[in-house]
Amino acid sequence: MNDPNKKIPIPSSLMSGGLLTQEEHLEVGQRKGKYIIGIPKESTFQENRIALVPSSVASLVAKGHHLLVEAGAGARANFSDHQYSEAGAVIAYNAEEVFKSDILIKVAPPTLEEIDLMHPNQILLSPLHLPLLNRDFFIKLKSKRVIAIAIEYIQDLAGSFPVVRSMSEMAGISIILTGAELLSKSKGVLLAGISGVPPAKVVILGAGVVAENATRTALGLGAEVRVFDNNIYKLMRLQTHVGQKLFTSSFDPEVLSREISSADLVIGAVHSKTGRSPIIVTETMVQNMKSGSVIIDASIDQGGCVETSNITTHDNPTFVKYNVIHYCIPNISSKVPQTASQGLSNIITPLLMQADQVGGIEKMLYTSFGLRHGVYTYKGSLTNPHLGERFQINYTDLDLLITSNL
Repeated sequence: MNDPNKKIPIPSSLMSGGLLTQEEHLEVGQRKGKYIIGIPKESTFQENRIALVPSSVASLVAKGHHLLVEAGAGARANFSDHQYSEAGAVIAYNAEEVFKSDILIKVAPPTLEEIDLMHPNQILLSPLHLPLLNRDFFIKLKSKRVIAIAIEYIQDLAGSFPVVRSMSEMAGISIILTGAELLSKSKGVLLAGISGVPPAKVVILGAGVVAENATRTALGLGAEVRVFDNNIYKLMRLQTHVGQKLFTSSFDPEVLSREISSADLVIGAVHSKTGRSPIIVTETMVQNMKSGSVIIDASIDQGGCVETSNITTHDNPTFVKYNVIHYCIPNISSKVPQTASQGLSNIITPLLMQADQVGGIEKMLYTSFGLRHGVYTYKGSLTNPHLGERFQINYTDLDLLITSNL
């Protein structure tokens, strides 16, 4: 029989606080970044677009971001300061205030004077109009140690370029309408022709998004269309999307020269994934074109695919060389600024939302190859090989720079 007075020894470990109720330790999610996002008023190159429309501003403000919009920034796209203010943005009355933002979004490259207003570790989202830029631009941007991202080189998960695609849809439609107007003025030629009178001949170089929309529009107006591209898959896809058999060819010099010499309207729509567009139409080919014919080089923002092309502006959109009218505006979509602004905003806003989920755009660079593809300067280093070779500036692979910061 057990002795009731005898105590059973209990280990001290069981008597310590280890058995007391403990605090629950939950995984702490990564802090989402809240940033000051600045939208300056564009001051160069008759730029009429704005990167974010009021509805997008409202969405970002709802997520806790602070939006600074320079007064009058959206006026040329028919968006008033009142609309931005009602969406939650703060209207800034000087550029210096906007350029203090964490993230700066522009629809034209910054000028040298604007770069002076920037600060280290700032993120710049803007396009690169290569023909307008020189070595000083990149040297100065490097010295500011900003993270500069060319929006037209940002890729999506499918490997396509969403900004280029959106702007290209508008450009493809617009350039045919512009070409038709120029032809009627220069030669008195109706693009479509009429019964008993043949239509004008349109030669389109490239089979991407610009070319597809240009082809649809030209065919819809009744023009005779020829499409050239070295990518046979693109030519097949274009014909499928258009829904009819077309005259298509690779860039065979003999065939190309023959068709261009008899063309009324030549559309340059060749896009490069890395840098400058290749020269497809030589100066000799232009010399052999019909007097009064028209060239619209939509590739001019990457240098142009026609050897005689030089940048023009919305104020002075054309020049004549060898009796051929050249139309070479890099920001063609700025001709329809409200539609273009909405298209840009539809791409940039989800990007900012996605970055917000991972702690910011800089952290997003670690996981998004498509976003990294657009980076050309990173905290004092040039990261784009094409730009380095073109402007004789040392460049460093972005992956190496990012890895060194881990």
